[in-house]
Amino acid sequence: MRSILVRLHRWFGIGTALFLFLSGLTGAIIAWNQELDAALNPEFYYAQSHAPALSALELANRVEAAEPRLRVTYLPLGIVPGQTLQMRVAGRENPQTHEPYELGFNQIAVDPGTGVIQARRDWGALSVKRANLLPFVYQLHYTLYLPTTGNGIAIGVWLLGIVGIVWLFDSVIALVLAFPSIKTWRKSFAFRMRRGAYTLAFDLHRSGGVWVWGLLGVIAVTSVSMNLERPVMRPVLSLFSKLAPDPESDPRLLVKPAPDAPMLTRERLVELATAAGQETKLSNPPGVIFAVPALNLYGVGYFKPGSMYADGSLGNPWIYWNATTGTQVGTSVPGRGTAGDIFLQVQFQLHSGRILGLPGRILISFMGVMVALLSATGLVIWFRKLKARRSVAQRVKIGRSAGRAS
Repeated sequence: MRSILVRLHRWFGIGTALFLFLSGLTGAIIAWNQELDAALNPEFYYAQSHAPALSALELANRVEAAEPRLRVTYLPLGIVPGQTLQMRVAGRENPQTHEPYELGFNQIAVDPGTGVIQARRDWGALSVKRANLLPFVYQLHYTLYLPTTGNGIAIGVWLLGIVGIVWLFDSVIALVLAFPSIKTWRKSFAFRMRRGAYTLAFDLHRSGGVWVWGLLGVIAVTSVSMNLERPVMRPVLSLFSKLAPDPESDPRLLVKPAPDAPMLTRERLVELATAAGQETKLSNPPGVIFAVPALNLYGVGYFKPGSMYADGSLGNPWIYWNATTGTQVGTSVPGRGTAGDIFLQVQFQLHSGRILGLPGRILISFMGVMVALLSATGLVIWFRKLKARRSVAQRVKIGRSAGRAS
């Protein structure tokens, strides 16, 4: 049985090592995404003027009036003193081609005192220029920059989700293999520092994995959940717990609005969101609104200015609306709902470490390095043993040849 597990561990490890190495390193970096991005691109984060801030709604209206080709699709509602207001934008439909305008950018940073666009960039572009570097690393972490198929399947997201599933099974196998004997269990936690580079690499792989095994499991499970929530995690969870409907799958969104039916104004959406927040007894005001015109969907997150990531908590509440009728189609309030609902709510907070605040982010950054280290040492061990097996096979072949000659 052990020989079968060794073989499975070997091939599972080889198949996932490069993906995990890349995901580990990029994950360690994006744990500090905002801080690093602000250091590289201060014009995206710090306002150039000291004028009193206009409201976020007024700023969005001014941006769209100044550049009629674009639509603001993501708008933080709270303004942090001294900082820009970062909006996501998309091209409106060109009436001549019936295709969206090509803007060349999808994110802008606006001075809240003047409404001037300080900076713009194509967030997630395949570029390592200074303005694009951190978004590039972030996008690489969860999509690998692989394309999306015609029916909407993001190949990179699916691939990394499958890698997470394999990794989860392989972690269980690795734990079994790490303890070959109950009597020698202490060796599975030890690092032999003076026995040479290969022995140390072996211990880093085996004992290092044992020490952080539980955290590796959390990262693997949350990876699967975030990448494959609909096709994998929700069906699995539904076997054990009732789940609230996915807002994007609400049948009321599937009914296409009339061609001339306008989306609700942002001002009207904020009115609805404020009333819904009070009715739901949320402690924070609407903090951000986003629009998905293709799905006829609006979403509103509730948090104080600058608290988008909800560090040190289970996450922020979200409420969703039909963008043309104003019908509420979904609610997600961390800590409320069934066990399955709460499990899904905390996946990002666990995966990013933000559930523990700053210590959690430090831990996740460390774990990213550990994932890369375990992947690299696994490949070193495999190459060393492959070389040894080939050497033995060569000696056997030479011995057989010598035997025939005699």
